[in-house]
Amino acid sequence: MSDQSLLSQKPIAPSDRLIFALDLPTAEEALVWVDKLGDAVSFYKLGFQLFMAEGYWPLVERLQQRGKKIFVDLKFFDVPETVKNAVSNLSRRGVECCTVHGSQSILEGAVQAKRDMKVLAVTVLTSLDRGDLDDLGFSCDVEELVFSRAKRALQIGCDGVISSGIEAARLRKDLGEKLLIVTPGIRPVENRIFDDQKRTMTLEQAFLSGADHVVVGRPIRQASDPRAKAVEMQLQIAGIFP
Repeated sequence: MSDQSLLSQKPIAPSDRLIFALDLPTAEEALVWVDKLGDAVSFYKLGFQLFMAEGYWPLVERLQQRGKKIFVDLKFFDVPETVKNAVSNLSRRGVECCTVHGSQSILEGAVQAKRDMKVLAVTVLTSLDRGDLDDLGFSCDVEELVFSRAKRALQIGCDGVISSGIEAARLRKDLGEKLLIVTPGIRPVENRIFDDQKRTMTLEQAFLSGADHVVVGRPIRQASDPRAKAVEMQLQIAGIFP
């Protein structure tokens, strides 16, 4: 039997624990995917690719009209006052959460302006590994860097973090249930195929390591039947969180 001790105890509907990444070039294509997935997905991540296309905010509104939850993944990073003002504007749009990247003062600015929206601090991008951190001048271990940033973010008042499932177990053990952990880089099997995600986990591994939500893109998008794959994942999550 799998270890259930790190499972999230937050009152989150199992169907909302799966977040689909709408990493698509246009808002029109994004809506096609929302229609294709139907009630199999209730929570969507909208990132930079769509932001640079026309119709980002009308897309947000159309998803909300359909009862979908929105995660704005723009990784705000600028001088603290600019981030504070950007987060303040976003907090009026009724989205669930957003990502912020950067120093303590940047995170503090975001927290001051977030209202009811959740602020998620980016720890270490899941596209980075030990070699990448060496190139960037970080001499510490990946897990130590993630833990240090997550601990600081929680102290500042962030609601949670973006973290690989590989580091989620320590975050949950040492920082407690209050921290919201959102885990990207989900792959159906151990990631032996080269892509831009290096610190990956399966869906079950991520939740058993303490993740509250998982962000899934390519495993659903590249499936022969994307809706069936999303339904399969939802059934798996329902089995983990009965």
